[in-house]
Amino acid sequence: MPTLYVVGTPIGNLEDLTPRAARILSEVALVAAEDTRVTRRLLSHLGIRPKTTSFHQHNWREKLDSVLAELAEGDVALVTDAGMPGISDPGSELVVAASNAGFKVEVVPGPSAVTAALALSGFTGDAFSFLGFLPRRKKDRQLSLRGSLASAVPLVIFEAPHRLRATLADMDAVFGDRALAVCRELTKLHEEVFRGTAAKALEHFDSPRGEVVIVIQGKLTETDADGLANAEDQVPIEEELRRQLSDLKQDGVRAKDAVAMVAEATGLAKNRVYQVWVELGREPG
Repeated sequence: MPTLYVVGTPIGNLEDLTPRAARILSEVALVAAEDTRVTRRLLSHLGIRPKTTSFHQHNWREKLDSVLAELAEGDVALVTDAGMPGISDPGSELVVAASNAGFKVEVVPGPSAVTAALALSGFTGDAFSFLGFLPRRKKDRQLSLRGSLASAVPLVIFEAPHRLRATLADMDAVFGDRALAVCRELTKLHEEVFRGTAAKALEHFDSPRGEVVIVIQGKLTETDADGLANAEDQVPIEEELRRQLSDLKQDGVRAKDAVAMVAEATGLAKNRVYQVWVELGREPG
């Protein structure tokens, strides 16, 4: 039975390709690539010329059957321009279709901008939340960020260079002085990691270039001298709850949506969140 290989590729430095990935790419009958031009540069670096076909977010519906037909005849490697297929990149559709059709699916792990940025940020990596690319519209982007405001774990976010400043401005509005790390051009010659606040990052990045990963520190709580959480010293949840709901109310978000969003972000019961929403409505404007 032929195999679909989900292959991780370098996120910048070609030397990061694993020996196993190089071998698989040289042995398969077909390489399904997000952008064949980018992938051919990698294949040329390896000195191999397997058959390639494009498979991306704009054509996967038209290409799915033909790639599965190729898979029936021999092994296929699925790659994206950088990193792991299916992680804020196309590919998950082919993985599901191949599996449902009875083909063997194997992963060939490789570099990941998500974990690379988290490691460079210096924030604890015991747990984290990956948000991928934020919405393009300002209002939707801020709503997404506010939904993660109470997260106690770091947030990892992808962003395009031409939207970086707008996103940093929204982060400044939502997170204030929360620490973050902006990781640019990871593993490449001009790799850069800026650590500070969103406001400081705005001052630093005038005309940014290259792919960007932003890591925002999780919400901190006060701890006692022994390093254990001290409930008496934590920022009162009531104050944070009122602030989040007030911001959403000012943005015109409906009560049902606002309550659901804040309840999920804080872990509080919806009826408690709704009670505060009602109380806010009674306060003079």
